[in-house]
Amino acid sequence: MTPKQVKIAVLGCGTVGSQVVRLLSERGEDYAQRCGADLDLIGVAVRSLEAPRPQGVPRELLTSDAEDLIDAADIVVELIGGIEPARTFVLRALRRGVTVVTGNKALLASCGPELFDAAQHANADLYFEAAVAGAVPVVYALRESLAGDHVTDVLGIVNGTTNYILDEMTRSGRSYEEALARAQELGYAEADPSADVDGYDAAAKCAILASLAFHTRVGIDDVDVTGMSDITAADIEQARAGGCVIKLLAHAHRVRVGEREAVSVRVAPTLVERDNPLASITGAFNAVVVDAEAAGRLMFYGQGAGGVQTASAVLSDVVAAATHVAHGGAAPREQTYESLEILPAAQARSAFEVRLILADRTGVLAEIAQVFASHDLSVAALTQTAREETGCSALTLTTHETTLGALEGALADLRELACVKRVERVLSREG
Repeated sequence: MTPKQVKIAVLGCGTVGSQVVRLLSERGEDYAQRCGADLDLIGVAVRSLEAPRPQGVPRELLTSDAEDLIDAADIVVELIGGIEPARTFVLRALRRGVTVVTGNKALLASCGPELFDAAQHANADLYFEAAVAGAVPVVYALRESLAGDHVTDVLGIVNGTTNYILDEMTRSGRSYEEALARAQELGYAEADPSADVDGYDAAAKCAILASLAFHTRVGIDDVDVTGMSDITAADIEQARAGGCVIKLLAHAHRVRVGEREAVSVRVAPTLVERDNPLASITGAFNAVVVDAEAAGRLMFYGQGAGGVQTASAVLSDVVAAATHVAHGGAAPREQTYESLEILPAAQARSAFEVRLILADRTGVLAEIAQVFASHDLSVAALTQTAREETGCSALTLTTHETTLGALEGALADLRELACVKRVERVLSREG
């Protein structure tokens, strides 16, 4: 039998798009064997036809007419990034019943409900393995492999840029500014790194992971975000002295509030104890730990960025999509049947480490203890060290698990005490 021909349109030809085009050209026969269909790359939509392109991108495939290309395709691969015009193009494809493969985490985290509704209404498929953690197959795991389980927690390093910066600070003693400059030299960080270091890239991925894990629509605006650009070499050294490293973590937890379940989602620089597997993740790598009731603890690790690595995830979706186009079947649909409440940030629970700069005089510890007790905060450990500042000492307290709201209430009261010069650092702590 003659294999069915599946027409593929690629939107965008940047770092990832050019690798997808190259691999489709070089390995087309392999992909055809895997999905039982010939994959026909009919065009690549770009903003400028004259811009230089990497080797392996046939110029005759380039077009500036994305709409016509979408209308002629069986599968649209969206690798433009950002919200517009990606949103318009993806909606055009889905509303026509065309399968879409995307790696656009910002689009999914901001416009996911609109896209999933359009896909369901037109009976179209939407794939997005490449939207989180590059080549690491965590989306597939949550969407399909763990479909028979009950996921309770997802915790991970989902931004390679910030992990590289923090790892450089930890291993080489560089300042934040020096580590960022090195990341930019190596191409890990953009000229404007704010989306990474301010935590918004990780927040978009956290929203996607939480939506999949807890069958609840979670958007980027639901995620409480704290960036890591103010982390100092002194913070790194303090963490080391306490047997920890600092990682920017995405936290997504199923929590019980009274008789009901809810979802807590946040991104924050977090102290990770050395025996935690996430502490060993170095460089620009990603790692996601998933806890499920039956499967237990699973860890997904690998390269979370890079053109060819992300292209691997995109093409896994293309092969799956082409199989369904050629032989029937469909991608898993969005599951939102649990519709759990999204907890406000103040109700997020964690252990915390708080570093205070205090006047070095008698009775200070009693005053601090009284404030903590008034907010029902229990202290697990504390250390006090001298500071170069005349008449000052540093007090580091580690709390038992509590809510962020209770901690913030205590910190507000502490700042009113004459003995407290300043609250120098507050970090979540992960065992």
